[in-house]
Amino acid sequence: MLKMKLVHILFATLLLTGCASNPHSNPKDPFESYNRSIFKFNDALDKNVLKPVAQGYNAVLPKPVKIMLHNFFSNLDDVAVTLNELLQLKFRLAASDGIRVIFNSTFGIFGLINVTDRLEKHNEDFGQTLGYWGIGSGPYLMLPFFGPSSIRDGVGLYGDGLSSVIVNTRDVPTRNSAYVVNKIDDRAELIQNENVLDDAADRYAFIRDFYLARRQNLVYDGNPPREKYIDEEDNEPSPEHSSVLTQPLK
Repeated sequence: MLKMKLVHILFATLLLTGCASNPHSNPKDPFESYNRSIFKFNDALDKNVLKPVAQGYNAVLPKPVKIMLHNFFSNLDDVAVTLNELLQLKFRLAASDGIRVIFNSTFGIFGLINVTDRLEKHNEDFGQTLGYWGIGSGPYLMLPFFGPSSIRDGVGLYGDGLSSVIVNTRDVPTRNSAYVVNKIDDRAELIQNENVLDDAADRYAFIRDFYLARRQNLVYDGNPPREKYIDEEDNEPSPEHSSVLTQPLK
């Protein structure tokens, strides 16, 4: 239930800080001042705690053990993926990922072994489901502990919590241990690809823009609509001009 509590706290905080937003900030990031402060907190937490733990995780655990743990959490994630595919009426994908869950949970020993590696794994969550049904992302948000998000995806965290196997595990020590190991595994996967941030002039803006573009791409399954810029709108031909341009040449 941790995700749900944090979402509630987040929106209460935004109600108190929203009026202090910078009117000159990125239009997709009206809470930039607040978001940057949370980014600094998350960044310090990552550098001092999460990253060193993830590096130790990579150094200590044998590769086969890390693969099995990653497969286990990936299998749990496929449960939520399948449910969101059903909500998006993507029945073929839901059947494929549902088969992944069934076979990996049984023949794969609770998901430790990926026996369905020939079936493509998909990425769907409740934030994408809301986007599929036409709900815009809303302002960008940097969530404490969870990182980049948006108003829509913050609500999506709540929805994902309702279907999460880990969140709905009743035994508290087991639930918390699974959640921590899952996050460490996720962070360990990112270590080898984080060098791209070293060349960014503004790491906060780079992460924000990358996140928003990626989420847009995921919502539209890799084919997002092209954004129209102001100068393009100004240069569009008038209806009269358009009718002349569409007339056949004589």
